Amino acid sequence: MSYRDTEYKAFELSIRDHVAEVTMIGPGRGNAMGPDCWAELSVLFGGLDTDPDVRAVVLTGSGKNFTYGLDLPAMAGDFGPVLAPEAKAGPRTAFHEMIKSMQAGVNAVADCRKPVVAAVSGWCIGGGVDLITAADIRLASEDATFSVREVKVAIVADMGSLARLPLIIGGGHTRELALTGKDIDAARAEKIGLVSDVYPDKDTAVEAARAMAAEIAANPPLVVQGVKDVLDHSRSARVHDSLRYVAAWNAAFLPSNDLTEAMSAVFEKRPPEFTGE
Repeated sequence: MSYRDTEYKAFELSIRDHVAEVTMIGPGRGNAMGPDCWAELSVLFGGLDTDPDVRAVVLTGSGKNFTYGLDLPAMAGDFGPVLAPEAKAGPRTAFHEMIKSMQAGVNAVADCRKPVVAAVSGWCIGGGVDLITAADIRLASEDATFSVREVKVAIVADMGSLARLPLIIGGGHTRELALTGKDIDAARAEKIGLVSDVYPDKDTAVEAARAMAAEIAANPPLVVQGVKDVLDHSRSARVHDSLRYVAAWNAAFLPSNDLTEAMSAVFEKRPPEFTGE
């Protein structure tokens, strides 16, 4: 079955005039990234990569928000085995493979030979930042809010933010965002280089992304792909090494009382109390 004919649960796809538009639709609240999202990213962007009719891609979210990030309730079952008291090599190996599989979804966006322009509105949290750092160009509306939120739920971000953000905004800004888990608005995101431009509202931001994608699509497609390949060459080994390291680190050290507490706090809708255990 062609990627165009696939019935996606987490995305909507449209293609017109050599520009594909990919819209996140959940199915979780706030376009949260659950199992469907992680499974479908590779299929969708792998298809866009090899489709000769597609020359550029617009990536956005449905509704008011880009994405709330990782859908913890939907993914809780995948964390269960590795959080068990007696979890040893077997569950940790399975968890390591799951991390690498999820990373492959975001990598499919980064490795897509067709340039990806992300238009961000509302919340862009955790996995959402991972996703937009894999895009080539990022635009935002004034109401956009960004957060590398993983530290607040006792997780070392492992889907690409820690690998790609330093190459976009520099090491100092990356450390500030990743160590505090703080929110930043669109103005700050533009100031530090996370987004190229800020627009008054979502519709304007999406239209700007479409116009930019159309401008890219009007150029010689193989030359565009060559430009992206050359730009990515010097950083690809560094990103790949970082992703391999964090996947192994989280498989070894992520299970903790603090992670269990963070997940319990999410379900119980209360502030977590971390103990460092």
